[in-house]
Amino acid sequence: MPVNLAKENMDADMMSSAALAFVGDAVYSLAVRRRLAQSGDLPANTLHNKAAKLVSASAQAAAAARILPLLEDKESDVFRRGRNMHTIRTPKSSSTAEYHAATALECLMGYLYLKNRPERIDELLAAIFDE
Repeated sequence: MPVNLAKENMDADMMSSAALAFVGDAVYSLAVRRRLAQSGDLPANTLHNKAAKLVSASAQAAAAARILPLLEDKESDVFRRGRNMHTIRTPKSSSTAEYHAATALECLMGYLYLKNRPERIDELLAAIFDE
């Protein structure tokens, strides 16, 4: 997912789970939107509605379940850190467990992005989207 990655790895290992999830939310959202845009010439409203469903906590939790068995040791550690992150509230549209899994997925995506590993992001996204 080439998105003007930094030329050097950031010290993502020292960043908080919240910071990683913040970046990962944007990375995952962009990947979803890119895939939807490539799927055909659809009206913007249709694209927006599809994207909203795919980036919901419930959909992200399902995506996380698909890639969990594929994670390397360090990725599993980052995922666990994100899942165990303390949150103040959860959306009404998802369970607490779904929200934590979604946060973990975002945390992992942010970590991989900041580590300048676009090829690994693409591998995991391909598994999520059955490509």
